[in-house]
Amino acid sequence: MERRVVITAASAITPIGHGKEDIVHSLLNGVSGIKPLREDELISRFIHSKVYGTVDYPISYDFKRQYRKTMAPCSYYACQVAKEVLEQSGLTEEFITSGKLGVAFGSIHGSPTTQRDIYRTFFRATDNAAFKKIGAVDYLKSMVHTTAVNITKMFGITGRVISSGTACTTSSQSIGYGYESVKFGMQEAMLCGGADEYDTITVAVFDNLLACSTAFNNDPQLTPRPFDKMRDGLVVAEGAGAVMLEEYEFARKRGANILAEVIGFACNNNGGDLILPNLDGITNTLKLGVENAKINPDEVDLISAHATATKMGDIIEAQAISSVFGDHPYVVGLKGYMGHTMAACGSIETILTLYMMQDGFIAPTLNLEEVDERCAMIRHVQEIIRHPVKTAAVQNFAFGGVNTILLLRKLS
Repeated sequence: MERRVVITAASAITPIGHGKEDIVHSLLNGVSGIKPLREDELISRFIHSKVYGTVDYPISYDFKRQYRKTMAPCSYYACQVAKEVLEQSGLTEEFITSGKLGVAFGSIHGSPTTQRDIYRTFFRATDNAAFKKIGAVDYLKSMVHTTAVNITKMFGITGRVISSGTACTTSSQSIGYGYESVKFGMQEAMLCGGADEYDTITVAVFDNLLACSTAFNNDPQLTPRPFDKMRDGLVVAEGAGAVMLEEYEFARKRGANILAEVIGFACNNNGGDLILPNLDGITNTLKLGVENAKINPDEVDLISAHATATKMGDIIEAQAISSVFGDHPYVVGLKGYMGHTMAACGSIETILTLYMMQDGFIAPTLNLEEVDERCAMIRHVQEIIRHPVKTAAVQNFAFGGVNTILLLRKLS
């Protein structure tokens, strides 16, 4: 049994805004969410990259204490976007708690903030009283599946729970798993996404691999620069995104607001190097996604590229796009606005793509001033285009060689 799957609600917390109005304003006005890296007492002084995609605006949480006590920053983000998606969807509490709704949600590490506090206490403690500062709930805050379990606990969701932890494809894989769960009749609906919090440890990892941007430390808004000749690496960022997936007939009959249909998903491994992207692996994933969507590559109007602004990654992705889609679809790298939101990037970029599909425009790749000639074989967007987007692809690629593509179609 194969069923149609649609998106009926979406919400994101990003460095360029919280919710559709703020985010679309930033896309239309070229607003960057990149700020100076905040200094900490741990490792910031050793990091060469001094920029970060930061959520620096207040967010009003109204969570009860019984739920807050197991939540770290990434879980706050996750539960907030989940709450907003549930409200937008119009699903009843009876349905939400019936077992017919499941959750697919993840993060990169859990909460590094909590983990750092645990280690600081552990290595500095000199007596039992100090060790007792490490509480039982600290594990619940820091475990890698903390976002998923906090969501299910807060909202009483009793359906299947999937917590992907595949680095930069965490939330795109979560959406894909949710899509398959609904498509093949295992759930009527799935709440899917990902979240990550502010974390200098992640910056240090990429910085140590010489993959972070360092040339624009004094001008944060000028980096990252996807596909640009002057790009010098990625910018780590924080945020969260969530979408509601439902079976089409169920959503239609209840009068849900259908944002788009998910028509295809693929998730493959490079079969090669664990760190460097692999052209064949990415190309095969894109081909499989198109095959699963049962469409011709020429039908795709827009591609949201993973485009982290690393020197080799962007070239390999451009080559893969060209080999599968040619130069027909417009290509935008949304990380130019907000940096790489890690586990959240797939869901956030899916949501921004939905906003562009809804409002009939394509945002330019921010900071793409001079296209690298090695990336020039695809159709880059360097200014706002008013264009109806019917079919779009969202691409994400992760350390370890996990590649994903989601195919979306706007219903007429």
